Amino acid sequence: MSGVRRISSHSPFEDLIGYSRAVELPNGLVLVSGCTSIVNGAIDAGTPYQQTLNAFQVALDALKELGLGREHVVRTRMYITHARDVDDVGRAHKELFDDVRPAASMLIVSGFIDPSLVVEVEVEAYRGDSAS
Repeated sequence: MSGVRRISSHSPFEDLIGYSRAVELPNGLVLVSGCTSIVNGAIDAGTPYQQTLNAFQVALDALKELGLGREHVVRTRMYITHARDVDDVGRAHKELFDDVRPAASMLIVSGFIDPSLVVEVEVEAYRGDSAS
């Protein structure tokens, strides 16, 4: 597809499954794939709060590679494995996006690829009128 930019985070899952960390469409919309708490190539199975911060950092790093920041985020999705983690995950989201106020969803799912992961996030951002 002409004008589509794809960003890799060099996760081994990208080649294994066949996806990109982020895809920017010609209209300036950027879609970031599900991100988990991966720090320096390894799972960081900290608290739900810390996993959320780490996962969003993976997404924000992908946006940064495209020249975008937190302020460009228009939608977030948070997938969690336990309802008891809603407050911790929500607190991390608020710290990162309180001044941005993207549309957001938080959904409870049965699990992830690794059982030590309790949070996965997705981000959508919009470049706006300066789309390349």
